[in-house]
Amino acid sequence: MAECRARILVVDDDEGLRELLVRYLSDNGYEASGVADGLSMKRHLAARPVDLILLDVMLPGEDGLSLARGLGDCGPPIIMLSARGEEVDRIVGLEVGAADYLPKPFSHRELLARVAAVLRRRQPVADKGRIRRFGPFEVDLDAHSLARNGEGIELSGAEFALLKVLLDHPDRVLGRDALVELLKGYERGPFDRMVDVRVTRLRRKIEPDPAHPVYLRTVWGEGYLFTPSGTRRKQ
Repeated sequence: MAECRARILVVDDDEGLRELLVRYLSDNGYEASGVADGLSMKRHLAARPVDLILLDVMLPGEDGLSLARGLGDCGPPIIMLSARGEEVDRIVGLEVGAADYLPKPFSHRELLARVAAVLRRRQPVADKGRIRRFGPFEVDLDAHSLARNGEGIELSGAEFALLKVLLDHPDRVLGRDALVELLKGYERGPFDRMVDVRVTRLRRKIEPDPAHPVYLRTVWGEGYLFTPSGTRRKQ
């Protein structure tokens, strides 16, 4: 079985540095790609989710701090990159939701250490072997079963595949295109345009009130957000 590599997106308008970072991260075991501005970043995230963003502060158009604030708790963790290393810039970067702040110039070894540390903090704490838990639910990945407080809940194969993808990407907004791409690894048949239908059906199985979901919520204009804690976050 192929090893699952963490996906990292480098957002920097310096083409030389961006390509260097992408190559270096790829050489060190990550699946890295790069874009030059905020609009390209948003398009990339809508089509393919990532596990970490390296985000430059000074970008053409919308700057990095504004982009980080826009992603908030719903997006992947962010390491801010900036040639400005003053304390106030680091504080602002962390206040808008960045997981870490790395002033330029930095060594490649330090970058790898920061990336590894942020990714470790994002590992799901409720994942023990092939059993996943959220709220009152227990998911057995081997048996393809879901139970609430020990009582079994029947899921179709399509519903279970969607739930598995959501469990693998908690607290992250996934667009429809991203869900299609992720589900290709779990299903033989096409996912087509059934995203909304499957989400609705899964909500009926896991939500206390499907009309007001707390686990699988819609982020209007962006996609769906699975929150294992069942708590709403401030926007």
